Amino acid sequence: MNPYLEIILRSAAVYFFMVLALRFFGKKELSQLNTADVILVLLISNSVQNAMVGSNTSLLGGLLAAFALFLMSFVLKKIMFKSQIINDFIQERPEILIHSGKIEFKTLARLGITSEELEEAMREHGVQYYKEVKLAMLEVDGNISIISGDNDLKQTHHKRRIHKTLS
Repeated sequence: MNPYLEIILRSAAVYFFMVLALRFFGKKELSQLNTADVILVLLISNSVQNAMVGSNTSLLGGLLAAFALFLMSFVLKKIMFKSQIINDFIQERPEILIHSGKIEFKTLARLGITSEELEEAMREHGVQYYKEVKLAMLEVDGNISIISGDNDLKQTHHKRRIHKTLS
C-alpha cells in the first residue's frame, strides 16, 4: 500500500475513534476541560501520533496526517449538517435545568451541576430567586441560558466551568 495513503487512512481511523470516545465519555465542550482533562488530551495526542504516521517521521508525513484530520473534521461537520440522525448521535442536546421556577434536580445531578453554579448563572442574568426563572437551560456549548419574566433584564453570557476546588 502507498505509505501516504496509509497515513491518511490511519489518521482518519484515529480521528473517528477520538470523536466516538469523546462522545461516549461525555465532555460537552472543550471549555469544560479541567487540568486533568487537558493532560489527558495531550497524552492521547502523543500516544496516537505513531498510530497515524507509523514509522514515517518526515515533514510530509506529519503534514499529510494533519491535513487528513482537518479534512475528516470538515467532512464530519458537513455530514452532521445534512443528517439529523448523525448530528443527534454526535452532538449533545440542550438540557432543562429549571422550568417555570421548578428545579430539575435529577438533571442537575446527572450533569454534575451544583446549586452554586446554577445560582451564579442566575445572578449573572440578574435573577435572584428560582421562582423568577421561566426557563434555565444548559446549552450544547456549555453556556447556561436563563429566561425570566422580567423584561428589563440584560442579555448576559455564563460559561459553565468547573470550580478549582472540584478539579
